[in-house]
Amino acid sequence: MYLIQETFHAKPGKAKELVKKFKAAIPIFLKEEEGANFRVMTDISGSYWKVVMMFEVSDIGNFITGLRSATGSPELQQIMAGYLDLVEGGKREIYLLEE
Repeated sequence: MYLIQETFHAKPGKAKELVKKFKAAIPIFLKEEEGANFRVMTDISGSYWKVVMMFEVSDIGNFITGLRSATGSPELQQIMAGYLDLVEGGKREIYLLEE
């Protein structure tokens, strides 16, 4: 199992909008079996406007393949429309969960 941590640096004042988009997208990710145990968090002590989404995947190969074909369903495209207007940058970290 792998833990994916996506860290986004939202534009000033745009973190709440980004959180709203991620929360709306989670049911679609779950339905399409693109992860489990999703969490959306905001940083209250470090950088301003930082949003973190964490989730687990069992097959890292499927995850990487999904990134390369990241068009998503029409419903997901609608939810995430304007997403790039909300962020300044970010990073992805992938951890192997030791069991």
